[in-house]
Amino acid sequence: MPSDSSRSPVIAQINVTPLVDVMLVLLVILMITAPMLQQGVSVNLPQATTTPLTSQDTEASVTLTADGKIHLNDTIVSAEELQQQLKALAQANTGQAVRFRADKTVPYGLVAEIMATVRNAGIAKIGMVTIPRQG
Repeated sequence: MPSDSSRSPVIAQINVTPLVDVMLVLLVILMITAPMLQQGVSVNLPQATTTPLTSQDTEASVTLTADGKIHLNDTIVSAEELQQQLKALAQANTGQAVRFRADKTVPYGLVAEIMATVRNAGIAKIGMVTIPRQG
């Protein structure tokens, strides 16, 4: 029978390796499922309850009608002309802002395309115009 002095001492520390393994698996699961949770959310974009923004004298207005026509300050323009004119405005006025209005029947892809055109012209401030929600 071995004596008490020949036994190895008991280590009173927690083995964290299994804990780390479980946490990494949970992290991977969370990273995979998080983007799926954002899909399928129904929203009504044309209406919003917000506080009105103060207007600036240098703001331009871009309007996208139901038939897909683009208006820059009440003048019909093509996407290329829009980008050229907004680029000129952005160079003339630093901090140029644009108020963007789109008919709610316009496909989202077209709205995103026109917003990208505005951003590519050098305009960083884009305000979305909505109908205030009543009630």
